[in-house]
Amino acid sequence: MLEGTVPARTAAPIYSTAVRIGIPRDLLHGIPGLNVSLFGEELIRIPSGAVGQAWRLIDEMGGAGVGPAISAAADHGCFGVWDYLFTTAPTLAASLRTVHEFRPLVASPAVGGAIIVDGGLLTVREIANPLPETIIPAREEFTLSLMLHRMRHATGVPLVPVRVLLTQDAPSGHEHLVEVFGTRRIEFGAPYAEMTFLDAADLPTDSDPHQARVHRHYAEMLMSSFRVAADWSSTLRVAIHEAMLQGVTDLRWVADRLAVSPRTIQRRLQEQGTTWQDELETVRYEHAVNLLRNTDLPLSSVAARLGYSDARTLRRSFHRWKGLPPSHFRRDH
Repeated sequence: MLEGTVPARTAAPIYSTAVRIGIPRDLLHGIPGLNVSLFGEELIRIPSGAVGQAWRLIDEMGGAGVGPAISAAADHGCFGVWDYLFTTAPTLAASLRTVHEFRPLVASPAVGGAIIVDGGLLTVREIANPLPETIIPAREEFTLSLMLHRMRHATGVPLVPVRVLLTQDAPSGHEHLVEVFGTRRIEFGAPYAEMTFLDAADLPTDSDPHQARVHRHYAEMLMSSFRVAADWSSTLRVAIHEAMLQGVTDLRWVADRLAVSPRTIQRRLQEQGTTWQDELETVRYEHAVNLLRNTDLPLSSVAARLGYSDARTLRRSFHRWKGLPPSHFRRDH
């Protein structure tokens, strides 16, 4: 049930940062499945694709260092009981294993991880979708830097990794990452995002056995009590939106994303009195209107984000939808 979703609570600091760096609220609200009214709900989950699209906007518009900046602003406790799992065991390595066991409290179950102890080395590894087009540097940097902040808080030690690996391509400059992680041993293009520490596995945490039991029990209760806010139609439209961002509008791609067959999607749409083409057109129309109203992107870029090959196709479609060229709609709105 939790596949393809993240807790609404996780989206709150991401959304607030997006607004703070100047991304128009209407542009964010136009993302299918990103229901801002649910962000305070601890038991509600929303489509992970919606949060991923918000991350992509942040990465494009926020500039270098925006991911670590979000983690630095995420006060301890803002992610609920998950933040307190960092002190559920006497040692850092044991606590981190609990943190990763309950990773779905803050992320999609598709995002995994591993805690590896090899002699004196402790490695914290994040395992996400390895497809290059899905890598969002700001999100990756946020994830590792947040883990580092929480580990330092749990041990009271200013931990510095001896090596950091990132899956993203090497940027033109990464001094902001050197400052965040405290090391120049940062490598790019790796198969996993991870940090390795020397002699950190057995560091004591600020753990209390009674509080640890309470926090673990509450985490288990949350895991069994989550419910998904979006209905099936909303989930489908989020997946279609994701496909467009990847430059595809193929039914099979979306079906694979939702872990169902194309025939299942077509059957459900028929039951709802609609078709795949109708849903594709609806998402394209809503996204086109949102981009034309809230961005200055050239028409060629808008067309690309809708899965069109060129601006001429966008003009023909928009004229069919609204009876006027997209440039006139942008001017009037």
